[in-house]
Amino acid sequence: MKTYHYPSNSAEKKLLSIINRGLAFTRKQNLEVSRILEDVRKNGDAALIRYAARFDGSRLSPDNLQATPQEMTAALKQVSPDFMGALDRAASQIEDFHRRQLRQSWIASPREGTLLGQLVHSVDAAGVYVPGGKGGRTPLASSVLMGAIPARIAGVKNIYMVTPPTAEGGVNPHLLAAAHRAGVTAVFKTGSAWAIGALAYGTTTIPRVDVIVGPGNIYVTLAKKLVSGIVGIDMIAGPSEIMIVADETADPEFVAADLLSQAEHDALASSVLATSSRRMARETAKAVSSRIQSLSRRAIAQQSISKYGAILVVADIPTAIDLANRIAPEHLELQIQDPFSRLDRIRHAGAVFLGGFTPEPVGDYVAGPNHVLPTAGTARFSSALSVEHFIKRTSLIHYTPSAFRQEAEDILRLAEIEGLDAHANSVRVRLRKLE
Repeated sequence: MKTYHYPSNSAEKKLLSIINRGLAFTRKQNLEVSRILEDVRKNGDAALIRYAARFDGSRLSPDNLQATPQEMTAALKQVSPDFMGALDRAASQIEDFHRRQLRQSWIASPREGTLLGQLVHSVDAAGVYVPGGKGGRTPLASSVLMGAIPARIAGVKNIYMVTPPTAEGGVNPHLLAAAHRAGVTAVFKTGSAWAIGALAYGTTTIPRVDVIVGPGNIYVTLAKKLVSGIVGIDMIAGPSEIMIVADETADPEFVAADLLSQAEHDALASSVLATSSRRMARETAKAVSSRIQSLSRRAIAQQSISKYGAILVVADIPTAIDLANRIAPEHLELQIQDPFSRLDRIRHAGAVFLGGFTPEPVGDYVAGPNHVLPTAGTARFSSALSVEHFIKRTSLIHYTPSAFRQEAEDILRLAEIEGLDAHANSVRVRLRKLE
């Protein structure tokens, strides 16, 4: 892992390559995904079955696109008690955190004769995308919880989960167990861009939803982007990333392990350390080099570290935090003495992990906050998946005749300046009635 001294021309060049890597879609990908979405819109279940056979090697029919109650019951018996215990701990803590995000409808009377307020309602139906992971062999059960639990707490009545089928036409039992615990209404065996199309347009088997959430590969992400506006989505998410701010008190073995926890995700993932300690930089680089050799996803991690990994040696911790705000990382770890004293300086990050014993995987699984986070610098303007993504707000306005008369002249002036005669007339006709 290469070390740079910041500020310097070489450090700036490396930073720009990380910041600007973004998430780009080729013209070919746009055309391919657009065709898939249109195919699903026109042909529904038939298109889903065709794509499952072609890409998942799974023979499905309209009768078994949905996981049956028998499959759900069998799944609960197939998973271990230890897994169910861990799942329940994670689900309970995710529920507790997200309940605190709930908003209530409200009405106020800020001026005599007026009532203003807001109705808060959940959407009617939500779709949760869950990646299959190597043909169902590496089930992302945590993604089920992170997508479905906020929807349920928001009050969504119908929560539909989609995930690629296994070659045998099933769903990994760990995913079905997680869906059961999270309160999912139905699980459908379909993945990639065509699953997003099914949720956006609806098919004979899969109902149309109002919001689609959940992580996926570049085709899932592009499909979500293309259907955005037809349905709501959580975000356009790119490759995973971590930035660690560390001082002399940090443990280089901890830091190295955490950098690699993101590098193993994807060759485009980014892992950055900013430290005020030359010793920390040196020992972390050595630990990364040693630890990477034992990873099962070593090739991916090596590509990630080589292209989008960096150790930045800075003058002090405030400079490191300024860099963090500039990068706006998905995950920001503060492995420094008294990390809470630095929180007021942090403006842009998807999630902040405080202290040496709060590694990013804590947030991935059990802490409670959502692990679906803004990536590629989008933490500058967006936030983690939350109850808010499943809620819509409707404004309430009521004026008595006297309150209307009090403000009518100002309404007229503004309408006339904008050249909207009909707006002005709707006020004048009422003023005449009050004369």
